[in-house]
Amino acid sequence: MRKLCNLVGIVGCILLWTLAATPLHAQTKRGITPEDYFSFQFISDPHLSPDGEAATYVLTTIDQKKNRRESSVWLVRVDGSAPPRRLSAEGFTSNSPRWSPDGKTLAMLSTRNLDAAAVETAKAQIYLLPMTSGGEAVALTKLKNSVQSFQWSPDGGRIVLVSASGPTDGIAAADRKSDVRHYAHIQYKFNDTGWYDDKRRHLWVVTVPGGEAKQITDGQDWNDTDPQWSPDGTRIAFVSDRTGKAYDDSENTDVWVIPAIGGELTKISDHAFNDESPQWSTDGKKILFAGQAMSRHQFPKLYIADSSGGAASQLAVKDLDLIPTELHWPAGGSPFFAAGVKGETQIFRVDPAAHTFSAVTSGPRGVHAFDVNAGAGKMVYLVNDFQHLDDLYVANLDGKGEHQLTHLNGSLWAQIELQPVERLQYKSSDGWPVEGFFVKPFGWQPGKKYPMVLVIHGGPEGMFGEDWYHEFQVYAAKGWAVFFCNPRGSTGYGEKFERGEINNWGVMDYQDVMAGVDAVLKQNPWIDPDKLGVTGGSYGGYLTNWIVSHTNRFKAAVTLRSVSNFISDEGTRDGAYGHEEYFKGILFDDFDQYWEASPLKYARNVRTPTLILHSDMDFRVPIEQGEQWFRALQHYGVPSELVLFPRENHNLTRSGEPKHLVESLNWQLYWFDRYLNGNANAKPPDAQ
Repeated sequence: MRKLCNLVGIVGCILLWTLAATPLHAQTKRGITPEDYFSFQFISDPHLSPDGEAATYVLTTIDQKKNRRESSVWLVRVDGSAPPRRLSAEGFTSNSPRWSPDGKTLAMLSTRNLDAAAVETAKAQIYLLPMTSGGEAVALTKLKNSVQSFQWSPDGGRIVLVSASGPTDGIAAADRKSDVRHYAHIQYKFNDTGWYDDKRRHLWVVTVPGGEAKQITDGQDWNDTDPQWSPDGTRIAFVSDRTGKAYDDSENTDVWVIPAIGGELTKISDHAFNDESPQWSTDGKKILFAGQAMSRHQFPKLYIADSSGGAASQLAVKDLDLIPTELHWPAGGSPFFAAGVKGETQIFRVDPAAHTFSAVTSGPRGVHAFDVNAGAGKMVYLVNDFQHLDDLYVANLDGKGEHQLTHLNGSLWAQIELQPVERLQYKSSDGWPVEGFFVKPFGWQPGKKYPMVLVIHGGPEGMFGEDWYHEFQVYAAKGWAVFFCNPRGSTGYGEKFERGEINNWGVMDYQDVMAGVDAVLKQNPWIDPDKLGVTGGSYGGYLTNWIVSHTNRFKAAVTLRSVSNFISDEGTRDGAYGHEEYFKGILFDDFDQYWEASPLKYARNVRTPTLILHSDMDFRVPIEQGEQWFRALQHYGVPSELVLFPRENHNLTRSGEPKHLVESLNWQLYWFDRYLNGNANAKPPDAQ
């Protein structure tokens, strides 16, 4: 200490002694940063063993040097008697762990090169790992294209899987007559996968352990997904749009049943819109599924139909005003589903006899990715909240006896100070109740003024709430309050509330958000009303553009992957002309309404300095949307900058390259620092 004192002087010594006398936690706690993302551990896809004594899950980490995510399969005892251990081999990405019915084998997907001489990129295949004798996982499948999902047969002797096939399989690129893209349907690209080729997803049945694979469905005008074995192993239910118009904007998937050996199909569902997520009853006589009978804006209802087909489906649950997801109908048990409700996500249990449902989990958190073992009387699920990423929990089927099985990111949480979230109930300009959420800045002190950032979610079908949002914690760590809300159009508040966005883009959703800003300012006079920022992505980017073109209250805006011009967006996005149900008709029949709802029409009104972030491979909101907005703002002399991320699609801020995801956050911090904090020396992330 004396040597250091000589270097820093008496004042430095006093500071060091002061720090030494401060409690350790006060020294080490800090605000979270964008770069902390590289240290996060992400858990997903938990599954209980057949005896209910263990659970497998997928752990994903970031390799910063390689700029990629790496996934591995882990196991933990549900009684907590031993720490989690890794099952999958080092050096490979592995996921989708699935137990054989007898619990002796674990199947998983792994991306490895089965042929060292192969030139093509390795494809995900099914590997089998013995759970009793130990040893390495062995490849079961060697399909031409990747295995996308799979399920064990009840007897453990077969696996049904989804993989792609097409006419050009087996033809080398150099031997093909032409390399042009040729399409005859209105749907020919998708945001996540890019341009469609000639391959379609179909079902195979593979023998275990032999690996002989037989394709049991085919066709070039549809995809077949979500296969589910019947309890006796003789039939397979799956989902497909077999209208022949799946690539012509059809939204009419159905539940089908096919013999496990292949053969004639039986149609089970009977609705004009999407039916999906089939689940068999224990006796194999019934199939539960989620279906839409009226339109894609109708909340899916739960139906039960005879598995032999030919009879009308019946409502399984009455008065269901939620969106059921993750359907489970465990052998010997009742059906379960997950749903978002008022800023939370919970698990619900169905009583088929009474046609009712009730919540199994509760509390201010997001519960999801669950698995149920009725025989063992247990379920496992992931839980996150505003101050924690996901961890694995186990509980009884009634939700009691819950305890936590993993404590991921614990060492990181010990270093940083994460802000809590407060709920805010308020009314919009027309009296509709709206729910918002508010976060104070890191290190908040009474009597001091702080800027605030308004964040708007995508969708508009989406929901903010008691979930983990890295970016919100980053804003708070920079000293900014954060406000976010669920305006009409959001899910989790009933079908009427969600449908309130129809014919209302830029009208009442704008009023909902601005009423929330006013409510926050009224309740928190320490917020500086002259230092308000606004940001959002996708629909949230649209509304950000709309806000700054209709009010000058905000001093900075960051708009991500945003719509600016509905006219051009309609014909160039992956969901061609996909907004007609939000308006009074298709673009060609009501051109003026689309232009009236386009922020670009009002670009002349913008005064707010705006940063535009867009991805060059965004097929959901094409790059031209960001370019048009940027050029319009430049034309009108608005301080604005355009940042384009190479190789990224619409999902940049969730599943983009790790370095790009972090850099996107830093671009946002740069802009708000410059225009909210007034830091003229703020440097953009690409500055040398």
